[in-house]
Amino acid sequence: MSDTLRQAVIGVLGHVDHGKTKLLDKIRGTATQLGESGGITQAIGASIIPLDTIKKVCGSLLSQKTKFSIPGLLFIDTPGHAAFTTLRKRGGNIADIAILVIDINEGLKPQTLESIEILKNFKTPFIIAANKIDLIPGYRTIDKNLLKNLGNQDPYVQEKMETKLYEIVGKLSELGLNSERFDRVEEYTKQVAIIPVSAINGDGVPELLMVLIGLAQKFLDQSLKLHVKGNAKGTVLEVKETTGMGKTLDVIIYDGILRTGDRIIIGGIEKPIDTRVKALLCPLPLKEMRDKKTKFKGEKQVTAATGVKICAPEIEGVIAGMPIQSYSDKDKEQVIEEIQKEVQEVIIETDSTGIIIKADTLGSLEALTFLLKEKEIPVRKASIGKISKKDIAEAESSFEKDPLQSVVLGFNVERDEDVSGSERVKIITSDIIYKIIEEYEIWSEQKKKLMEAKELDNLIRPCKLEFMKNHVFRQNNPAIIGVDVLEGKIKTGTRLMKKGKAITTVKSIQHEKENLTSVTKGKQVAMSLTDVTVGRQIEEGDILYSYIPEDDFRAIKKLTKYLTKDEIEVLKTIAEMMRDINPVWGI
Repeated sequence: MSDTLRQAVIGVLGHVDHGKTKLLDKIRGTATQLGESGGITQAIGASIIPLDTIKKVCGSLLSQKTKFSIPGLLFIDTPGHAAFTTLRKRGGNIADIAILVIDINEGLKPQTLESIEILKNFKTPFIIAANKIDLIPGYRTIDKNLLKNLGNQDPYVQEKMETKLYEIVGKLSELGLNSERFDRVEEYTKQVAIIPVSAINGDGVPELLMVLIGLAQKFLDQSLKLHVKGNAKGTVLEVKETTGMGKTLDVIIYDGILRTGDRIIIGGIEKPIDTRVKALLCPLPLKEMRDKKTKFKGEKQVTAATGVKICAPEIEGVIAGMPIQSYSDKDKEQVIEEIQKEVQEVIIETDSTGIIIKADTLGSLEALTFLLKEKEIPVRKASIGKISKKDIAEAESSFEKDPLQSVVLGFNVERDEDVSGSERVKIITSDIIYKIIEEYEIWSEQKKKLMEAKELDNLIRPCKLEFMKNHVFRQNNPAIIGVDVLEGKIKTGTRLMKKGKAITTVKSIQHEKENLTSVTKGKQVAMSLTDVTVGRQIEEGDILYSYIPEDDFRAIKKLTKYLTKDEIEVLKTIAEMMRDINPVWGI
């Protein structure tokens, strides 16, 4: 094993429109401007900024006495959840450090919170780029040094900046994270550093690079040790059609050396894919890319950490996010076992209860599963690929047991052509995880209310009736009388009581010659009643109540949020009457 250190891999996350891409562009642009020829290397899906270029960008910010053994920083070019979660490795993420971009003016948004949860799940250390400081009213770029620049702002700008900064600190504290502006951080292992930046004018970019390189050097030296003699390990970032080459794989290699001709194992849903590297392709240097039609050049080998395009046969079934590893004949079986174990840790085939989820990559499936479990939403099946008829059938099988679990959630996936909606299955898809979960929670809450309201309709509800004077249409067999519904709802088949004793049952209800199955407060109707005679068991002016079975009463107590205040009062009156006869009734 060699003690050579590889570049630290940097991922970028944050809420939509908070400036992730612009910040990456500004970091690359700054490095290209201040670095000499070759100051930045474009890799597949990544940009490598060597230590010498970082030193030039940071200037006096970096102590000349500090000896750096880390060769530089590798930034994942594609920002956001999709790229970050795709680049997973067993037990975590390929990114050694992440930058969480927060718009200083807007603060933490839903995707920011989701990003923090994902970072926690992957156990990835991160720093915060508080972006868009240039949009704070009155802000001016006075000095290239960020701290001097901030100190020279007008007092009201400084005050506004501090207020915005500490709003972020406060929100992070609520999430259990201790954070502080980078120059005030006392212990980087215990506090999240916040660097104010502008992706537009580049203020704070040197300080951002300084903190990243310092953290990587101080805390990551062990994890950055490059295993030169070991197998190359990586993750498939994208599967692409490349002109003249057919299907190719964009891969981030985070450990070891990969050579042309190496045998590789790639994770698969059902079984691993075994193939050979035909060609390794890297982008041409930035200055040449404008002049050449072809943008790639072949390499005999690539060393971690880097991005590379792999040409190989029989890779049609490869999915983004799958682990990839080179092997020799003696360790083939061990590598296959390692790779498939990594895949099976994420894919849930059959759990006893829960919803069904689909995602485009292994990492995003893991992130979605984690965030659902955080919210105590059970997952029955988690797999990769389009939503299929089989998924719908499996979700539908949950309907009778629990309609709230008859759901399919899809992150960044489409439906198979023959999949259509179902009345019994809810399908929710989006390319933003928090939107999927948010929509599911809203739907779930609405569905629960509908189910509870329906459950209430199946129970005998509290009701108060008045036997109207001069409204006797028939004395008995059955008695037909006029009633005024004072409170609640009454259905045919409901028993009625007087002074806590059941005396009759509602046989039918009629209003303006129309037969009704139920009637609510405010209606005056004709009602036929069994087993009573007017003048004996009931008299004109009597107040009658619905006779609620004890089990129905207990069930209604849990659903009182769907009753009016007056209905709740009637329910209490009924309970009091019943407890005069049986003190523990309904308890």
